[in-house]
Amino acid sequence: MTVALMWEARATAGRGAELLEWARARAAELAREPLRRELLRASQDRVLVITWWEGGHDDALPELPEPDAALVTRPVHRWRFESVEVTGAGG
Repeated sequence: MTVALMWEARATAGRGAELLEWARARAAELAREPLRRELLRASQDRVLVITWWEGGHDDALPELPEPDAALVTRPVHRWRFESVEVTGAGG
């Protein structure tokens, strides 16, 4: 089974690039390498990191930490999803 961990945060005004770099560095420092890792950005200085892992929904998996409170406008949102179906290129 494959599990996707999603980590999403919103930077304080004007600090989106800094949050993106912070997330990139933390993702590179995970205790082990995921099957896949993707960093995305969106409007309102939001950053999303998705990592894919072999394992079950409740397995202990490396996750990105909380950034310094001064860098974000709210606590990080986290979700876990189990892969059900893969289609298209690379799937």
